[in-house]
Amino acid sequence: MPQATDIDDPTTERSAGPDPHPRRWAVLAVVCLSLFVVVMDGTIVNVALPSFVVDLGATTRQLQWIVDAYLLVFTGLLLAAGNAGDRWGRRKVLTVGLVAFLATSVLAGSVGGPGALIASRALMGIGAAMIFPATLAILTNVFTDPKERAAAIGIWSAMSGMAVAAGPIVGGWLLEHFWWGSVFFVNVPVIAIAILGVVLVVPESRDAETPPLDLVGLALSIAAVTTIVFTIIEAPEWGWASTTTLLGGAAGVVLFALFIGWELRARHPMLPVGIFRDLRFSAASASITAAFFALFGFIFLITQYFQLVRGYTPLQAGVRTIPVALSIAVASVAAPKIVEAVGTKRVVTAGLVSMAVGFTWVSTASAATPYVEIVGQMVFLGLGLGLTTAPATESIMGSLSADKAGIGSAVNDTTRELGGTLGVAVIGSVFTSIYVQALRDGQLFPLLPEIARRPTEDSVGAATIVADRLPPAIAPQYLAEVSDAFVSGLSVACLVAAGVALLGAAVAAAFLPARASTSDRARPDAPRGPREARHV
Repeated sequence: MPQATDIDDPTTERSAGPDPHPRRWAVLAVVCLSLFVVVMDGTIVNVALPSFVVDLGATTRQLQWIVDAYLLVFTGLLLAAGNAGDRWGRRKVLTVGLVAFLATSVLAGSVGGPGALIASRALMGIGAAMIFPATLAILTNVFTDPKERAAAIGIWSAMSGMAVAAGPIVGGWLLEHFWWGSVFFVNVPVIAIAILGVVLVVPESRDAETPPLDLVGLALSIAAVTTIVFTIIEAPEWGWASTTTLLGGAAGVVLFALFIGWELRARHPMLPVGIFRDLRFSAASASITAAFFALFGFIFLITQYFQLVRGYTPLQAGVRTIPVALSIAVASVAAPKIVEAVGTKRVVTAGLVSMAVGFTWVSTASAATPYVEIVGQMVFLGLGLGLTTAPATESIMGSLSADKAGIGSAVNDTTRELGGTLGVAVIGSVFTSIYVQALRDGQLFPLLPEIARRPTEDSVGAATIVADRLPPAIAPQYLAEVSDAFVSGLSVACLVAAGVALLGAAVAAAFLPARASTSDRARPDAPRGPREARHV
C-alpha cells in the first residue's frame, strides 16, 4: 500500500517515502518560530492584564474573556484546521494562518475598549488555530526517525518555555516604554520572518485521502465548549447554585454528549473518537489537558499577583517569570533522554506530581513571601510541565501514521488549548468568588460606599484608583484588605490547580503505557490497516 502522504519541496526534488527530509533541522527552526509567536502572544497578554484595567477599564470577567475569547476560537477550530492542513497542504495552511495572525494582531492593538479587544482576540484565535497543528504535523512528516522525532518534539516543546519567558519580558519592556497596543504590534516583525522562512524551506505535505469536513461536528463542538466556558466565567456573577448557572452547565453537557454521539455515527467525523481506544494516545491527551488546565489558570493570576500585590512594574514582573520558563525549556529537552531510560509513564506521572507540589506550595504565598521562595515554586511548576508535555506529545504523534499527522496534531493541540481555556475559566472564577467573599468579610470594605465597593469587586486592579479617592487615613487599610482578599483567592485557586494536576498524574500512572509497542517503534510511519484506518 503506497504512502498517503506526499511531500513536495519547492526548491529540492524529493520523492515521498520514509527518508528524513534533508533540511529537516531548518524546517524545525521555522516551525518553532511560528509556534513561538503564538505562545509569546498569550504570555504578553497576561502581563498586560493590569494595563487593560487601568487604560481600558476592564473588569475581572472582561479580563477572563480577553484571554478566553482567543482560546475558545483557537480550541474550537483546531480540529477543522488540522483537517484543512491534511486536505490542502500544511505549508499552505500555516502560511495563511500566519498572515491572518499578523492582520488581527494589528487590529487588536488598534481598538479602543475592552469589548472590541475581546472581539479582536477572538479573530486572532482563527490564525492561531491554523498555525499550531500545522507546525507539529510538518515536524512529524520531516522527522521520520523515532529518536530524531522525539528530540525535535522536545525542542518544539522547549520553544514554548522560551516563549513563556520572552512574552512577559518583551511585554513588560513595551508597556514601560509604549502604550498597551504595542504588545500586539510586536508580533508583526516576528510573523514576517516566519512567513519568509516557511516560503523558503518548509516542504508541502498533505493526506491524499482526507475526508470531507464535518460541519455538524464542528458546530456542536464550538457550541458545547462555548456554553460551558461562558457559564463558568459568569457563574460568580449569577451565583454558582443559581438556576441560570445550572441550566447553562446542563446545556453544555447535553451539547457535548450530542457532539460525541454525532462523531460516533458520522461517516467522516471531525474527531475520530476511535483513536482514543489507543491508551498511548488517550492517556497522553488527558495528561496534557490536566497540565495546561493548571498552567493557564496559574499564569492568569500570577502576573496580576506580581504587579497588583507585590507592586512590580510590568518589566519587573516579566523578568521574575524567567525561572518557570527556563525550567520548562530544560525539562522539555531532557525529557526524551529520561524517557529512554525509565519510560513515558514514569516521566509524565512525575511531571504532573511536580506540578501539583508546586501549586500546593504557591497556595501558601502571601504579599510578603520572599522572591527566592517563589523561584522554588516556579521551578517545580516548570520542570513538571516540561516533563509532561514533551513525552506526552511524542506519545500522541508517535501513535499515528505520518499521513494522519494533521489530525493527530490538531487533537494534541485541542487537548492543550481546551485545558487552558477551562483553566482560565474555572480557576479565574474560583478566584473571583473567594476574592469577593473575602472583601465582604473585611472590617473596612463593607462600610465603604457602593461607588468604591463595586469597582474593587469587579477587579483588583481598580483598587489603586479607588484608593486615590479615599481619605488618606483609611486608604492603607483598604489596600491591605484588597491584598489579603487577592491572596485568599489565589490560595484556593492554586489548590484547585494542584488537584487537577494530581488527577492527571493518577490517569497517567494507571493508563499511559510505559513505552511505544515494538511495532510502533519499528515502523513509526507505516500506514494503518483497513480496520485501524477507520479510527484515524
